[in-house]
Order: sequence, then C-alpha cells, then structure tokens
Amino acid sequence: MIKLCHWLLEFTGFSLNVTLGSKMSTMRLLSTNLICRRGLKVRGSIIASLGWEKSAVHCTTTTASTVSTRAMATEPQKCLTMDDLNPNIKVMEYAVRGPLVTRAGDIEKELQKGVKKPFNEVIKANIGDCHAMGQVPITFIREILALVTLPKLLDDPRFNEDCKKRARIILEGCRGGSVGSYTDSPGIEIIRKHVAEYITKRDGGIPCDFQNVIISAGASDAIKNILKLLICDKNGKKPGVMIPIPQYPLYSASLAEFNMEQVGYYLDESRGWGLDSAELQRSYDESKKTCNTRALVVINPGNPTGQVLSKENIQEIIKFAHKNKLFILADEVYQDNVYAQGSKFHSFKKVLIEMGEPYSKMELASFMSCSKGYMGECGLRGGYAEVINMCPQVKAMYMKAISAMLCPTVLGQATLDCVVNPPQKGEPSYETFMKEKAAVLDSLKVRAKMVEDTFNSMEGFSCNPVQGAMYAFPQFKLPPKAIEAAKKANQAPDVFFAFNLLESTGICIVPGSGFGQQPGTYHFRTTILPQPEKLKEMLQKFGDFHKSFLQKYK
Repeated sequence: MIKLCHWLLEFTGFSLNVTLGSKMSTMRLLSTNLICRRGLKVRGSIIASLGWEKSAVHCTTTTASTVSTRAMATEPQKCLTMDDLNPNIKVMEYAVRGPLVTRAGDIEKELQKGVKKPFNEVIKANIGDCHAMGQVPITFIREILALVTLPKLLDDPRFNEDCKKRARIILEGCRGGSVGSYTDSPGIEIIRKHVAEYITKRDGGIPCDFQNVIISAGASDAIKNILKLLICDKNGKKPGVMIPIPQYPLYSASLAEFNMEQVGYYLDESRGWGLDSAELQRSYDESKKTCNTRALVVINPGNPTGQVLSKENIQEIIKFAHKNKLFILADEVYQDNVYAQGSKFHSFKKVLIEMGEPYSKMELASFMSCSKGYMGECGLRGGYAEVINMCPQVKAMYMKAISAMLCPTVLGQATLDCVVNPPQKGEPSYETFMKEKAAVLDSLKVRAKMVEDTFNSMEGFSCNPVQGAMYAFPQFKLPPKAIEAAKKANQAPDVFFAFNLLESTGICIVPGSGFGQQPGTYHFRTTILPQPEKLKEMLQKFGDFHKSFLQKYK
C-alpha cells in the first residue's frame, strides 16, 4: 500500500487517502498537471489502471488547501510566507536568468549523469559571460590581481615592473596595505582619480572631477543606486522611468523591485534600432496619465539590440530630456565594443558638455563596467558611475545611501584600475596588452558579422547589423501551427521556440519577450561570445533546427 501511495505521489497532483481494511496511508501529492500526461484520471480509474479491485480500495482526493490546513496543525507556522512576501519581489523577473536558464542547468546535470541527448553540451548563448564562453583573460589584468592578492610576489622577477608599480600604488591606497580591508564607500581615492583621468582623456580633454566618480560592484549596482534616489510618489503617482524597448532586463526587474513605473519607448527596428524623438515624446505624454516620469535610460551601445547611437541622435535625446526635465542615465558599459564601419562611440557627457548651456547643466549619471569590453571580467564585479550636476544636498544623501553597503569589492576596484590605467607605450607590458586587446575585439568584430549574415540567410529571419555590444536580436516569423502549439503549451510563441531549441540542440537563448518587443513580432537575444569554431557549430545547429521546426509546423 505504501508503494501505491508513493506511485501516486509521483504521477498525480492530489493528496490521497487510501484505506485498505483497517489501515490508512495518507500522502500529499505534488503535481496536478502530470495526471493528463499519464492518461490517468482521479479516483476509480487510477485504481483500475493499477489493476486493483475498486471494492478493495477506497480513495478520496484532498485539495491542497486541506492538506495545508492539516499540515499547520503539526508544522510550525512560517514567519515569512508567499502571502506576506514583498509583492514587488513576486512580480520581478530577470529574463537572462529565467526558466530557460534553469532548464539548461538541469540538462547539463543530466548530461553529466549520462542521460542521452541529441547533443553533448549546453551552449549558453543567453548571457554576456565572456570568460565562460572561452575568452582568455588579459595578462596585464591578471598579473596585477595576483600581485595585490599575494604581495610577496612583488619580489618575483617573473612579473613586469610596470605591473609591480601599479600594484604597489593600489596597495598603498588600501588600509593595512591589504585588499582584504574595507575601503571608502565610493572606492579607493587613487583609483577614482585614475578613473577621472581616463574619462578626461576619453572625452577629448573635458575635465572629470574624481569626486563625481563612484566605484561600484559592477555597473548594475551603480545603476540601482541611482534609481533608488528617484523613489518618491508625487500627487499620488508613482515615479516612472523611461527605458528602451527592447531593454536590458536589469531595468524592468529593478523598477519592479522598487515599485516604480516602467515607461517603455520603442526603438525603431526598421532603422537599425534607431531612437526617435517623436517616439520618446509619445511615450512620455502617455505616461503622465499613470505616473510621474522622472528619468530617461539610454543604453549605448545597445543591449540587446547592438546599435551605436550617432552624435546627432544623442543631441536629440538630450534636448528631449531637457524639455521634459528628466534625469539621464547613460548605460555605456559596451563603449569599447564598436565594430561596424562608420560607427563610433560618443559619450553622453561629452556631447552634453559640448552642447553648452542649458544642456551642460543637466543631471547625468553615466556607467561603465569591467565585465564587458575586451576585459570580460564579469565575476570580479568592477564598475563606476560618473554623476554630474547633482544637487549638493542630494549628492550627500546619495553618498550616505551607498555607505550602508560599506564598499565595493576591492578586487573589482583593482580590476577597474587596470582598465582605466592600462600600460603605456614603452612600458614592458604594453606590447602584450595591445596584442591581446586587439585580438579580442577583432575576433568579436568577425563574430558579429558571422551572426548577422547567418541569421539573415535563414528562412523568415531578419537581423540588423551588430554595430556594437555583444549580442544580436534577430526577428523571426513563426508558422500559425507553431503559435497554436505555443498557446496549448501555455507559453509565449518565442518562449516555445526557445525551449524547443534548447531541448533539441542544447543552445540556450533568451526570448525577445523577456526584453520587450513590438506586439505581434518575435525575437530572441543571442550573444556573439562563443569562440569562432564553437560559434560556427552553434549557428549550424541553429539552422538545422530551424528547418526541422518549420517543417514540423508548416
């Protein structure tokens, strides 16, 4: 009888009381949606399917709520339940680490256990994790990290003197001469000064005050710290933040977490994911009905779309933000990743200052990261925000808020110092550094073109040029039967496609619905990060799958 109850526990979705003679076994069963898959029905037909006589066994189903009530009598009541969990956490979603990625992880474990699949590995093209996809770390960065982590290596002749010099400067900025100590909340002062020098050089001599540089544990933390400052209801309306559609899910997830309104503006796919000021104004005007829109997010180069904004486009955006009194958040973490001929990165700060007053007095926070570019040091969590023209009293509150987190990771700060203070011509590390940096960026340029051309060769696909960043965001058409099958599976069509791709090929992508897309269109984001041979293999598998998918649902 106990075996019967365990069998039912696995294959049905009810708590079942089974009585045989004077004995009773009570089991809680877990998954109602599995009943139909096994062709079983509750009560008598379950018994019939097992070959039991109905007269010998008496079955009754019990609802989950009944089980829960009974359990409360024997189990201590939890202080935190789904009923009183922060509702903002419930609605928060982060697509690049969603159910598809969870399933991809499960498949990897299945492969390790010897489960047979039509593929032998999972290719995680869902996230911009450079080193996980085979990118080799930059020697200069890793040597300095080794030196600051184990200072006795400063006496080792195998390390270049320019690396040792930089490591000593970093350690001098650390309390006790150790990267294991806390730093000032906005970061080590000498590294903030190096960041300011880097920004000044990048922007053609436009000065940067190091006091406006706030080092962070990756750009994500810096972005969320700025968003928090905007949380203030006015006249009964929540604060709103304008974000591009498609967008990087950090923004939608953070706004949901902070109970702020997401105000989406559509990028124009027909114009290479261009940003139109008329669309900005439409979005802003509509938002006034429901929220108090306070800020504008721009991602340049784009994620997931890969576009690089022209200087003229940036000027339009700045004028729009000024007209509507919006705080600008410029996400510029891919500023080193520009590939397309004729494309060039222009920082929002540089354009804003060159436009002169009143625009040069506007509030702006711009962000940079060590996770992208040629570095790809995602796990070390280094980044910064440069915040200009902020009200002094507000800035004091901003600094107070970040102090509650003590300080950004010190190894992340050391990595950032390597990025903003690279070896100069004539220094021992220069030649190797430049060779390795160029190799990464040149290879990404080739892969960007490879991905664009391959998707454009597939039936029903269109893919804009990957001008920058690390992703392609192609649009694809789905047959009506596939859309119908997705509805039956209770999935969005692009999610249905992505799950089928994963189960058939091991390729993990992110459906476009996780980033936002025009209604009636279907997209997905894939990285261009797999190394060239692996990328060719991935694209070949993708093409074969797509043909079979169309054939199946034609």
